[in-house]
Amino acid sequence: MVRPKLLREAIIAFTLVFFPAHGGGIITPAFSAEKRAELVQYSVDTDLKALAAKGKTVVFFFATWCPNCILTLTELQEKWNEIDPDLTLVIADYDRETALKAEYGVTYQDSFVLLDRDAKSVRLWNAGGVKGLNENSRAQ
Repeated sequence: MVRPKLLREAIIAFTLVFFPAHGGGIITPAFSAEKRAELVQYSVDTDLKALAAKGKTVVFFFATWCPNCILTLTELQEKWNEIDPDLTLVIADYDRETALKAEYGVTYQDSFVLLDRDAKSVRLWNAGGVKGLNENSRAQ
């Protein structure tokens, strides 16, 4: 069981690194000159079709109460430079984004959905961290 304090700290750490104070939207980490994967915090204004049309896009369904999700976010933070630099990772709230879950057939938190260029689901998988993300997104 994940302790509430540890959970809070993990979420805060991830948020500080990947979601700067300027708000949601597309975030490209500014701490490196080399090309890196992009991170998008999903909102109702997020245009998944436009993102998918630009290139490889994966939606990650995250729940704050999910220990596996916390571990996945921690690994993403620690190994961000190992993620395919051509990838856009969209983080969606598992509890809030019910329509998006239904659209992609997601029934479990800590789920990833690889999109084709029309933002249709190509592949759905659970967990796997950075290795699973890279392996499963190679299909695109």
